[in-house]
Amino acid sequence: MAKKHSNKHSKEKDTENKMSEKKMLNVSPGIGPWKIATAILALLFILSIFGVFSFDKKISEDEAKTMTEEYLNTLMAGQAEASVNEITEENGLYKIILDVGGREYTSYMTNDGKLLFPQAISLSEEVPEQDGDAEASGTETQTAQTATVPKSDKPEVELFVMSHCPFGTQAEKGIIPAIKTLRDEVDFNIRFVYYAMHGETEVKEQLNQYCIQEEQNSKYLDYLECFLESGNGDECLEQANIDMQKLEACVESTDEEFAVIESLEDQSSWLNGNYPLFNVDSDLNEEYGVGGSPTLIINGVRSGAGRNPASYIEAICGAFTVEPDECDTAELSSVNPSPGFGYDTSGSASAGGCGA
Repeated sequence: MAKKHSNKHSKEKDTENKMSEKKMLNVSPGIGPWKIATAILALLFILSIFGVFSFDKKISEDEAKTMTEEYLNTLMAGQAEASVNEITEENGLYKIILDVGGREYTSYMTNDGKLLFPQAISLSEEVPEQDGDAEASGTETQTAQTATVPKSDKPEVELFVMSHCPFGTQAEKGIIPAIKTLRDEVDFNIRFVYYAMHGETEVKEQLNQYCIQEEQNSKYLDYLECFLESGNGDECLEQANIDMQKLEACVESTDEEFAVIESLEDQSSWLNGNYPLFNVDSDLNEEYGVGGSPTLIINGVRSGAGRNPASYIEAICGAFTVEPDECDTAELSSVNPSPGFGYDTSGSASAGGCGA
C-alpha cells in the first residue's frame, strides 16, 4: 500500500519554495519536451559521425521545414507540438529554430534532408571547466543512479513518472511484468513527479491514478495496463471496474488536501512559469531528489536499471536479503518497450526522460 502523506495544504507553499530554490539537486538542467525526440535523434547523430556524408540533391528551406515538422510531430505522437520558427543555412547545414511545447530549441539538418541533429557542438569553443560543486553535474547524477541499493526482506520499489511522458510510460510498461512476477514479495508504488509537463489532461489523470492506487489498489495494475495500451482513461475506468463514487470522493479530498486544481489554474505558482505543480508526492520527490520522469527508487536509493522487464527484475532481486524463487525462475524480455502508448517492443533506447 502507498505511504500516507503528512503534508497538508498549509505546507504546500513552503514545499514549492524549497523545490524552486533547490531545483532538485540531482537533475540535469535543460531537459524539456525536446527530450521526447532526443533519444532517437542522438542515434542519427552518432551514425553521422561514423559514416560519410554523401549529400544528394539539396532540398529547399520550405521542404526542410515541412520534413522537420512532420517527422517530429509523428515521433512525439501528440505528447507535444513541434513547429519551425526559423530556418537558415549555416556551415553547410540548415540551422532550424524549433518551438516544441512552447519552448525554443536549435537543431540542424543536412541540406539533402537526410539527417536531423538535436544540437551541434562547436569545436572552436573552449571546453568549460567542471565545477565540482555544481548542482547538477553529470558525475553527481551518475553517482546517484549507480549507488549501492541496500537489501531488505521486502524491497520497496517506487517509480516516479508523469502519466503522459512517453519515457515514463515506457518505464511503466517495462516494470509491470517484473512486479507481477514478484507479486507480494515487493512493496511497489507508482509515484508522480512534483510538476506536470503535459497539461490539464495529465493532472487529472494523475489524480485518478493516485486515488485508484490508494483506495482500490487491487485494481490498479489492471487499470494501468489498459491506460498504457490506449491512453484512454475513461475507457479503462470502466474496463477495470473502478468504483466511480469512491474514486470521485477520493479525487475531491486529494485535490482539497494538495491544491492540485488550484495550482493548475494559477500560472504564477507554476514551476519556472511553465508547468503546474502536482504535490501529492512532493515530500518523496524532495527526499529522493527526483526531478524528472522516469526515476526509479529501490529501498530509498536511485536505480539506473534499464527499462525492460529483465533489467528491472534483476535490479529488484538484487535488493532482497534472500532472493525469492521467482528471481531464479523468471524469464522476462530484455527488449525495451517503445516509448508512449501501445505495447510494441522496439528495442528503443532507455536514456530519454521528461524534465524541466
